[in-house]
Amino acid sequence: MGVEIISNALRVTAVLSGEIDHHTAAAIRMDIDSAISAQQPKMLRLDFGEVSFMDSSAIGLVMGRYRLLQSWGGNLEVINLSERNYKVMKLAGMQSLCTLRRKDDENESD
Repeated sequence: MGVEIISNALRVTAVLSGEIDHHTAAAIRMDIDSAISAQQPKMLRLDFGEVSFMDSSAIGLVMGRYRLLQSWGGNLEVINLSERNYKVMKLAGMQSLCTLRRKDDENESD
């Protein structure tokens, strides 16, 4: 499990890897929240490209970051989702809170 934070003037990208479950979500959450609270970006991008497993804790992770971003009008984008994880996010209704993109979506912007 890990998270790499990449930021520029307008966006913070959190590149997630490994498993996201009850045991790992808290550490990931703290790292992301620290970065976005300091910068208050217009966009937070969560990159799930290297996530090998996720349970409902990943849904909670996305929802919590959405709520935090709302306090200063930021937007959330979840990218590089596997087909399975994309379906899980859609079933949970995450598309109403943020933009969801699969690994092979061509519309991804830098």
